[in-house]
Amino acid sequence: MKRFDYLTPVGLLLGIFILAAGVISGAGLSGFYSFIDVTSFLIVTGGLCAAVFISFSPKDLKRAPAVLKQAFISEDDDIRDLVKTFVNLSEQARKQGLLSLDANIHEMKDPFLKKGLLLAIDGWDEETIRNVMNSEIAAMEERHRKGRRIFEKAGEFAPAWGMIGTLVGLVLMLKNLNKPETLGPNMAVALLTTLYGSLLSNMLFIPIAAKLEEKTEAEIFKKQVMIEGIIGIQSGRNPRNLESELVVFSSKEEWRQKQAENIKGKAHEA
Repeated sequence: MKRFDYLTPVGLLLGIFILAAGVISGAGLSGFYSFIDVTSFLIVTGGLCAAVFISFSPKDLKRAPAVLKQAFISEDDDIRDLVKTFVNLSEQARKQGLLSLDANIHEMKDPFLKKGLLLAIDGWDEETIRNVMNSEIAAMEERHRKGRRIFEKAGEFAPAWGMIGTLVGLVLMLKNLNKPETLGPNMAVALLTTLYGSLLSNMLFIPIAAKLEEKTEAEIFKKQVMIEGIIGIQSGRNPRNLESELVVFSSKEEWRQKQAENIKGKAHEA
């Protein structure tokens, strides 16, 4: 079940609050306003938008809001409940036959699980099912990577445009050394653009990209559990044995260790 991921906005608001509190405690409320500069903000955001527009296609940019929305949504993925589902399906398949699972397909909301069970019901062998399902995972991972890449690149561009703004401010300052009244504003532009670029990168874009990557890993993990469960049902494995094999997926660390052992085993055989 999908629900609102409160940690994303809480993290953003907490970062802004601590930053503002640090500035106010050091410079007072009046000093806080000295950290607000429209020119610096426009240089960073304008340059950032230009770089992103040049780097990506209109199709990718249209998809960005939907991708961003995923950073504020979490999904309850209790692997133990998924294991129980496969144990029940395995028991039904052994008692009533694999074709009896066709009646359960319409009750399932996950299209990945539906597709895998349909392949098993249609009589495809284990290798084919595994290849088809892994191809689905690879395609999903590539889609997620493309969506996440906008925020990763924005995290790279923001500090760079902050440095460009710093250079602009320094040039303006050096060209007007004979006008002391312009030194302060130009120095503010020079320093605040770097600050804005770093803040946008390290408090917004990079953390959101990291959250999206973590969600992709969680989804891949869940789908790998489904593949093993589907293969277990397709091969007619004993429900209790299937449960014992799938329980290892309740711990990601155990699953990763098992995956590493399988890779080592295949390398040794080769």
